[in-house]
Amino acid sequence: MARKSAYSPEVRERAVALVFDQVKTGEYGSLWEAICSVAGKVGVSGETLRKWVRQAEVDAGTRPGPTSEESAELKQLRRENFELRRANEILKAASAFFARELDPRFPRS
Repeated sequence: MARKSAYSPEVRERAVALVFDQVKTGEYGSLWEAICSVAGKVGVSGETLRKWVRQAEVDAGTRPGPTSEESAELKQLRRENFELRRANEILKAASAFFARELDPRFPRS
């Protein structure tokens, strides 16, 4: 079961945009300083905002890694794979059961 974020996508986007604006203006000496400043204003932890910024950089193509869309697709495919494996196990068990029932060598109860 996926966790639901306490922050809306709009809050995330705005916070990340504020960090990028702060970095662009050169007001802070490092990216972490800008993140800490914006995190305090937005009301999120610095680490949470840092993760959002990193993911935004990946999605923009400026940092290597799986994009949000790729991660969502992989998660969906893994879920489907799990369901198909489970269905396959159920079908195997059912076919084994019916094969025993129809086998003339074994007495039926």
